[in-house]
Amino acid sequence: MTRATRRAEYTGPAAPCLYLAFELGSAEWKLGFTTEPGATPRVRTMPARDLARLTREIADAQQWFGVKAATPVRSCYEAGRDGFWLHRYLISIGIANVIVDSSSIEVNRRLRRAKSDRLDARKLLGMLLRYHAGEQKVWSVVRVPTVEQEDRRQLHRELRTWKQERTRVANRINGLLTTQGIGLPPGTDIGAAAKTVRLWDGSPVPAALRARLEREWEHAQFLRTRIRELERARQRAIAHGHGEALAKVRQLLRLRAVGPGSAWVYVNEFFGWRRFRNRKEVGAAAGLTPTPYQSGDGHREQGISKAGNRHIRAVAIELAWGWLRYQPRSRLSRWYQARFGRGGPRARQVGIVALARKLLIELWRFLELGVVPEGARLKTA
Repeated sequence: MTRATRRAEYTGPAAPCLYLAFELGSAEWKLGFTTEPGATPRVRTMPARDLARLTREIADAQQWFGVKAATPVRSCYEAGRDGFWLHRYLISIGIANVIVDSSSIEVNRRLRRAKSDRLDARKLLGMLLRYHAGEQKVWSVVRVPTVEQEDRRQLHRELRTWKQERTRVANRINGLLTTQGIGLPPGTDIGAAAKTVRLWDGSPVPAALRARLEREWEHAQFLRTRIRELERARQRAIAHGHGEALAKVRQLLRLRAVGPGSAWVYVNEFFGWRRFRNRKEVGAAAGLTPTPYQSGDGHREQGISKAGNRHIRAVAIELAWGWLRYQPRSRLSRWYQARFGRGGPRARQVGIVALARKLLIELWRFLELGVVPEGARLKTA
């Protein structure tokens, strides 16, 4: 088949089709309708999350464009705060919907350009027509997890939120003590110490500050309890749970340097529900791919893309440092030491990102093919 023949195949559907683009807001939704590239779009505004109104708007659009009620409907909206529930609803009523990665949408390169929800809806509508006409790379389509796969993300995301809050509380307590010239060793009961510690002149801690320190300490203890509960729930699931995802978690835990937290996030955010065809897709989905810039004689590197899963990216960097410590004889660790080990702090930071990407690909191969990373050691028990 020649290239000209392949292009001729992508001429769009012969049967009539109604195209719908959503611009989702917290209070209002903009809906853009059309049936073909030459038709004038119909743009409507409706209250957010009003599904009955959405059904009426689709029926009205079918009447407006003179198509039958049984005409197929194809829709799209940008990935964002509304998540996947709307996609699941549209699929349930027979609408072919796609969720689009916002960062992949092409924009005008002029510095100043008009921006409004109405214009955004028209822009999405035009790109939806191009997508279904065969231009598959006009944007990046988000892969939608099942309800169960999405629900498995809640534990580690909540755990990360509590740990971040614990760090903020600890920093506030240390900051309050430092303003008074007080330094306490780690592990001190701040609530009790606030009542007995003395300032530089021997006077007690002021009453309002002491009360605030006691409340902050109570909050820190509350966070500590919640973190322990979630970690125990995760450990019980790993030890006694069933399913393909948990089997992959246990498989990752066979490798030295991989702990329960890293294995849990890797599987439930990445390897437990996504299917990758090659190593480039693995790196790109994590946002760890380089973004070179070349124009004429100028060449420079702009850093990693950061267009992927931020939860995976954070854990990948942490695991890379652990890999150097616990797998020093592996091929990846030796590669890092030979190329970046003698460099300065900046070089080592750049190198650890490259190591994280390579390690992520090796772990994907380990889960898919059972190939142990070269030179890596497995846990004995």
